[in-house]
Amino acid sequence: MPSVSSNDEEPLLTAKRRLHDELDSNDDETLFERSTSRSQHDVNEGAGTRLTYEEAVEASGFGLFHWLLLLVCGWANASDAVEIVCVSFLLPTARCDLLLSSSDMGLLTASIFLGMMVGGYMWGYLADRRGRCSVLVVSLSVNGLFGGLASIAPWFWLFLLLRFISGVGVGGSIPVIFSYFSEFMPRQRRGAMISALATFWMAGNILAAGLAWLVIPRTWTHFSLGKLDFQSWRVFVVLCSIPSLTSAVIFKMFMPESPKFLMEVSAKIHAGREKEAIHVFRQMFRLNMRGKRVSPPAFSLHVNINQRVRETKTRHPCGKLGAILKKGVMPVCQMFDGNLKSRSFILLIIFYCISFGFYGLWMWFPELFVRVEDGGSPCANVSIPSGHQNQSCYPVKTVVYKEGFIIAAANLPGNIFTILVMDNIGGKLLLSGSLLVSSLSVFLIYVVKTKTQSLVLACLFSGVSVISWNALDVLGTELYPTQLRSSALGFFTGAGRVAAITGNVAFGNLVDLDCAVPVLLVSAMLLTAGVAALFLPRSKQTELT
Repeated sequence: MPSVSSNDEEPLLTAKRRLHDELDSNDDETLFERSTSRSQHDVNEGAGTRLTYEEAVEASGFGLFHWLLLLVCGWANASDAVEIVCVSFLLPTARCDLLLSSSDMGLLTASIFLGMMVGGYMWGYLADRRGRCSVLVVSLSVNGLFGGLASIAPWFWLFLLLRFISGVGVGGSIPVIFSYFSEFMPRQRRGAMISALATFWMAGNILAAGLAWLVIPRTWTHFSLGKLDFQSWRVFVVLCSIPSLTSAVIFKMFMPESPKFLMEVSAKIHAGREKEAIHVFRQMFRLNMRGKRVSPPAFSLHVNINQRVRETKTRHPCGKLGAILKKGVMPVCQMFDGNLKSRSFILLIIFYCISFGFYGLWMWFPELFVRVEDGGSPCANVSIPSGHQNQSCYPVKTVVYKEGFIIAAANLPGNIFTILVMDNIGGKLLLSGSLLVSSLSVFLIYVVKTKTQSLVLACLFSGVSVISWNALDVLGTELYPTQLRSSALGFFTGAGRVAAITGNVAFGNLVDLDCAVPVLLVSAMLLTAGVAALFLPRSKQTELT
């Protein structure tokens, strides 16, 4: 890990020294004591040290709690990936049962992104006002429940609707997971740990690809459910909903609220929430010091009142609905005002371009590999004969899912690289560099002439583009204050969903005419995002505000 300057270490070392002096004099039932005033704290300094949020996180240690948190949040992140990419794996077979054209397949892949666009900002806003953990429970439940119900939809329009509602849930959990996770992390480890969390997206891709490979080609999974012919791809859809539902149960039963949210956002609105933050730090300390026979020390929390959201009681001229709408758009107004304005515009460009490029191409990889099964470039077949889709669905070509699994696994080197260098290089340079290399790899997909070359470049795109997403996750959590963090991530992911919808619809309508057009368009969008990233502010190892 990188070294820290003596100016940064001095307050923390002083706090830790006081804490260790008190370890032998406190019982196991007291971790923090809330002081009522600064003068009282000075008089009774022996009763506890007053710490800021960052100091309290550091004093709580780093260990078992954070690794368990990584597993829980990582599983939730993987579940979102499974729900998103599962559509791309069922397309080669579901198109027969649902009688889909290429344009219909474009609408289907776009439907979940439309839901994510609707849900992203809504859930993010609620997470900044009501709490991260409760929003995660609801959004993950919506994701898994409606994703599973889609398996029994007999008609395309109903399947489309249920995938849209599932996307509303996904749109809420993705930005909130990263806000929630980052607010437990000490700043010296935040970049590496957020990168580690992002690697679970790769795990979700691999899980979805592996399930598709194991389930969809198997004829024994086919059975009848009343009048519904329950093909193997429907079983695959049910299995893909399980991770989201299990994640919702885990968050509901075991996970605490973010202490940063409790300290900086809720204390003014909900009296007593500061005591909940005390309890969370208490849990962190006990788990991190498990087995060391160390009693929790006593210290109080210093809450920065200036960073709390101030609620106004003024009556809106349009009534209650107008007041709700005004309150809902307030975070967006704050994001595009003052010193946050320039970074918000830049991030908006980056999120749009990378989402258009990544999802526009990624969701169509299985279909493109079906088209090069007999050799040649993905863009070699510029005209698809009438009835091609129905003729090629069965028997299922297992090799398509094998290739999807290989491409998903190609994320691993990029994830490992990000974890190792994020805290040294910083998110800004990693984001720009990886986007530029991704742009080049997509351009070469259009140029190559063989199936093997196409697969190699698809793996390169997969391995490099994941670095971009990991860096963007880190930057998104560090560039905005607590009361805007989830709203900002929700807004930008929502904008990204608009781009994903556009990208998928563009592929659906252009892939049969001339696939070179959407492929080269993806390359240009990634190039634009890479250049824009150079203008972001540097945020390496900054304190969360």
